[in-house]
Amino acid sequence: MELFAVAVVAAPLALLAVWVYAQSAPGMRPRGLLDFARVATLAALAIAVVAGVSVALYGPLTTPTIGSEGLGLSLRLDAVSAVMFLLVAFVGAIVVEYSRNYMDGDARQGVFTGRLCLTLASVVLLVLSGNLVMLVLAWIGTSLALQTLLLFYAERPKAVIAGRKKFITARMSDALLIGAAMLLYQAFGTADIGAILSAATQAEASTTIAVAALLLVGAALLKSAQFPFHGWLPEVMETPTPVSALLHAGIINAGGFLIVRFADVMLLSAASLHLLAIIGGFTALFGAVVMLTQTSIKVSLAWSTVAQMGFMMLQCGLGAFALAVLHIVAHSLYKAHAFLSSGSVIDIARTSWVPEKTPPRVSHVLLALALALVLYTGIGAGFGLAGDVAPQILALGAILIMGLTLFIAQSAAGKLNAYVIGRTLAAATTVTIAYFVLQGGAQMLLADTLPPPPAPGPFAYAIMALAVASFAAVTVLQIIEPSRAATPFWRAARVHIANGLYVNSLFDRFVGAFDRPAAHKQGGAQ
Repeated sequence: MELFAVAVVAAPLALLAVWVYAQSAPGMRPRGLLDFARVATLAALAIAVVAGVSVALYGPLTTPTIGSEGLGLSLRLDAVSAVMFLLVAFVGAIVVEYSRNYMDGDARQGVFTGRLCLTLASVVLLVLSGNLVMLVLAWIGTSLALQTLLLFYAERPKAVIAGRKKFITARMSDALLIGAAMLLYQAFGTADIGAILSAATQAEASTTIAVAALLLVGAALLKSAQFPFHGWLPEVMETPTPVSALLHAGIINAGGFLIVRFADVMLLSAASLHLLAIIGGFTALFGAVVMLTQTSIKVSLAWSTVAQMGFMMLQCGLGAFALAVLHIVAHSLYKAHAFLSSGSVIDIARTSWVPEKTPPRVSHVLLALALALVLYTGIGAGFGLAGDVAPQILALGAILIMGLTLFIAQSAAGKLNAYVIGRTLAAATTVTIAYFVLQGGAQMLLADTLPPPPAPGPFAYAIMALAVASFAAVTVLQIIEPSRAATPFWRAARVHIANGLYVNSLFDRFVGAFDRPAAHKQGGAQ
């Protein structure tokens, strides 16, 4: 096992070596550096695959701590970190390979490749952290490395403003995580994450643990661009596309990973989970509605990420940690593909069927809802829906019904087409089956590492009911909006929503972003 631990450490070290090499090859088409980056990312991916197999066969592994008094650097491999390691390595290998051609001809291609690998190394160290010290250092390192990519074109004013807001938000998140780490060390008497999680399963709630959990929630919300500190994420569009893919497909998930990593600790503070669910659920709805009003593809994808991160936080807040891990994986793969293929969206749109703008009839909507319910309950019954299934899973599945209702209703809009409706029902059936298969598989895979959803109390039930009702309202809004889009009220509302209800403007003033252009002018005058 010691030899295997060395092999795991080799993955981030190889990526760091690419960054070091890039210092001597910063220019255009550094062939040796590009080949080295390809080998390093593929090696990291191979190690991640072997790590996953090792965890499945031999169980969790924590390397010895390099430090003193139990504080220092160590790596931990369990089911959660193995899944995240494999995800990061896979997305990283694709992004680095894509950037090889995307950045071809750029005068600083070598610099970009080095920074990209530095960021990947930081994320790998984050998901593999086995000690609180290691976790904090990797958390901060990931943010600082990403900052160099966001400001790759530092001469672009919009990139500077967005980067400045991201920097301030990240430092707030860092401070909260440091505070949480100190309290966890005080409460459990160890910095070893595995030991903390094991002790948390037997511990009783205390004020120290409750405050630590609350700080973890704050750090996660800030890291994953949750309301009202979400504004920087849709604005980081001045950076190269590979950075957007890596950010939206990987790094932005760090907040969710933090909560999942300390799931056993979070269960000791119901108030923290409720806060997480409320803010996450609101962010999901807010981001989804704003996304519908955007005209830029990349900006729309960014708002989609805000919404998806909110939904992930809602899952964590409800205690559905295994489902949140599944969400992280699915969203990362989808969003990486979406950003890397965004340039060909016009060709895709030309060959795709698009629902007519004519809203479906009320009868069609009711029929779509009935079909969605039949699919959900019928297929769910086959997977044991009537058995011992957590209410949280059922509530989140009910939100799936809203999506299926809209999907089916849109296929019936305008002139009925049996072929389109048939394909839609087949796709809806596939999605429903996939939901039950994948969530059941995730729970089985992570059963030894993550706790099952806790028995909900009255407040948790109220949150679930509010979430389902809110998503139902948004579904209705999406259905009726096309028929009212030309009215003065809806046209005005669309403008306000497209601007995110101007919440980001308040954030701009908070960080002093509007003063930066004036500072530049004063500097030039001098």
